[in-house]
Amino acid sequence: MAVKLTKNEQKLQKDHLKQYQRYLPTLLLKKQQLQMVIRQIEVEVASLRRKQKQIVEDMQNWIAVYNENSVFSADYNLQNLIKVDRVVKARGNIAGVTIPVFKELTFVPIEYDLNDYPLWVDRALESLRDCARYDALISTLEQQIRLLGKELRTTSQRVNLFEKVKIPESKENIRRIGIYLGDQQTAAVVRGKIAKKKLVKEV
Repeated sequence: MAVKLTKNEQKLQKDHLKQYQRYLPTLLLKKQQLQMVIRQIEVEVASLRRKQKQIVEDMQNWIAVYNENSVFSADYNLQNLIKVDRVVKARGNIAGVTIPVFKELTFVPIEYDLNDYPLWVDRALESLRDCARYDALISTLEQQIRLLGKELRTTSQRVNLFEKVKIPESKENIRRIGIYLGDQQTAAVVRGKIAKKKLVKEV
């Protein structure tokens, strides 16, 4: 974009440069904070997946035995005793980004006759509830990663814009205007000297 080669424009460009240089450290700090938080959440998600996997592996033996036992009717599937009521979430804020925060997962209370199920049914149901809670928690954390990732991309674009475009552009404009004004001043001095010599000769 063409800039006016004037003192006012030079002042405007210097003001812009100060503004960019003042905002850039804040943006860099925000970018680092977002990167750090995203990494922490990813580590947490990986840890939760491992814990969930362990619960599933522990349950598999019980459920395999239960499913292979013809004494229990298909109507008495353990899954029928688990029904999610709602996922309770709050709102949090990280680096200016509003994110969902998992609070709890509630279940519909379902009564059952202990005579219809194996002795370990209570433990199995608690494990299934834990698995469902992990699913809800992991899903919420992944949503946090998506929202923070979007903000990180925007912040990175701004950092690049300031570092690679706006600051170099302002510096170059200030340099060009400075050279032009310097040349104008030199030309004015030369013209003044020439005019003075003419006046002296005429006298």
